[in-house]
Amino acid sequence: MEFRKVLVITDSFKGTLGSAEAARIAAGCFAEQMPGCRVTGLPVADGGEGTVDCFLEAVGGQRVTVPVTGPWDEPVEAAYARIGDTAVVEMAAAAGLPMTAASGRLDPSRTTTWGVGLQLRHAVEHGAKRLILGLGGSSTNDGGCGCAAAMGVRFFNDRGEEFRPVGRTLRDIARVDVSAARALLEGVTVEVMCDIDNPLCGPRGAAAVFGPQKGADREMIAELDRGLSHMADVVRAQLGVDVLELPGSGAAGGFGAGAVAYLGAVLRPGVEVVLDLVGFDRLLEDCDLVLTGEGRIDGQSLGGKVPVGVARRARGRGVPVVALVGAVGDGIEAVYREGITAVFNTNRAGLPFEKLRPRAADDYRAALTDLLRFAKAL
Repeated sequence: MEFRKVLVITDSFKGTLGSAEAARIAAGCFAEQMPGCRVTGLPVADGGEGTVDCFLEAVGGQRVTVPVTGPWDEPVEAAYARIGDTAVVEMAAAAGLPMTAASGRLDPSRTTTWGVGLQLRHAVEHGAKRLILGLGGSSTNDGGCGCAAAMGVRFFNDRGEEFRPVGRTLRDIARVDVSAARALLEGVTVEVMCDIDNPLCGPRGAAAVFGPQKGADREMIAELDRGLSHMADVVRAQLGVDVLELPGSGAAGGFGAGAVAYLGAVLRPGVEVVLDLVGFDRLLEDCDLVLTGEGRIDGQSLGGKVPVGVARRARGRGVPVVALVGAVGDGIEAVYREGITAVFNTNRAGLPFEKLRPRAADDYRAALTDLLRFAKAL
């Protein structure tokens, strides 16, 4: 059996093999084993650092670099992707955790998403009609208020004074005016790449789950959580939007909630956004096989992971989907019902993770080569 057209869309194997590298290796394997096969590799973005690069590699477009500010209001340059009338912005470029970690200033009660809003505003003022915002890798916990302020939202305290909230001053929000932002965004859609379902507050909320990695101690976590809860009360009372329990509202320090409340955004699984933007459904036409994968597949993969998102789309076209993965966990039976045809493990030697890193590329190549040899024998 010879494949004629194959799509390769693989998530990164965390810490060992990147999405683009896996696609390049796969193209080489098919060229060696099935020279007549046409292979299209589609790098995958998850909304974090590297999202802009992945989209530019997958579909082309223009890299737009603008002077903005970082999480501490310091001058930085951040790039977004412009693809037709669509702009892809990764918040990590202006408010990313590596930016605060590198400086040794980890304090999510004071960092801001203002620079992210400056990127979005630049895109809209230069003709973008569709904004795609990736929320991965956040250093902030300001509920997206900094970004909203840059887009024109005005925040007032109980003395009527306008201010730009950060995590520790969310509790001071008394009134919100979104009219200027709504006017700026008239005719513009905002989609947020969000692969978590955490609510805004509580034990699974933004501060409790993600605050510690950003530098928050127990006392700060409690303060941040109270601030986000207060923000949600104001948003519900004044804007008529309930974000407190909205799945994904806790993403990026509550940015998920703020994007919905202030920018009218829709939260979507990252893989769905990727598949739409690269025209995945069109690429499936006349396709014989979709090759996907990730570092580990298990029962949790149903929650928005790349292989399952890809399989759900391909299933509707009757295209088989093979997943090459670094590890297979419990509960994968459900992924077959979602459209995955077969799962193969690249860790053929059964080595622990720390020993896999230097040989990950060779293991991936060997597993795929064996699979193709078997297919040719059928």
